[in-house]
Amino acid sequence: MHNKSNKDEQRFIEDVARLLTPWGVPPVAARLYGYLLLCPRPVTLDQITEDLEISKSSASVAARLLESYTLAHRHSEAGTKRALYAVADDYEAMIRQQNRLLDALAGQLNAGARIAASETASARLEEMADFYGVMRGAMEAAMRRWKRGRQPR
Repeated sequence: MHNKSNKDEQRFIEDVARLLTPWGVPPVAARLYGYLLLCPRPVTLDQITEDLEISKSSASVAARLLESYTLAHRHSEAGTKRALYAVADDYEAMIRQQNRLLDALAGQLNAGARIAASETASARLEEMADFYGVMRGAMEAAMRRWKRGRQPR
């Protein structure tokens, strides 16, 4: 990207942000993710602040949040303490993180089913736990298929 992105790039960034914010990603972080998707190389916070017209502190907070979501990766620049950011190329990391959450959620729901006072609540919790377990398995299977499709033949 360059200093002032063109209208198509701006639209893409805003569209990505509109998709991510309902999932709880703060708007600045969502815009930053859209921006990083378009960047061919890691970029500095200074470049981010200039291109997205946001403060350096907002850019830093957003970049760190994307790191915690495993959507971005921080790089270091040789000979300096400056951080550079790029979109993460480990697409599976976010899915692995979601799978850990699904495992924990299913475990908690099963624990609730064991202590629920009513048969109705217990059955609902067991069904929910089963659903999350099936979804986790489906995501694991999809990742395996994706990996097989990417292997050189």
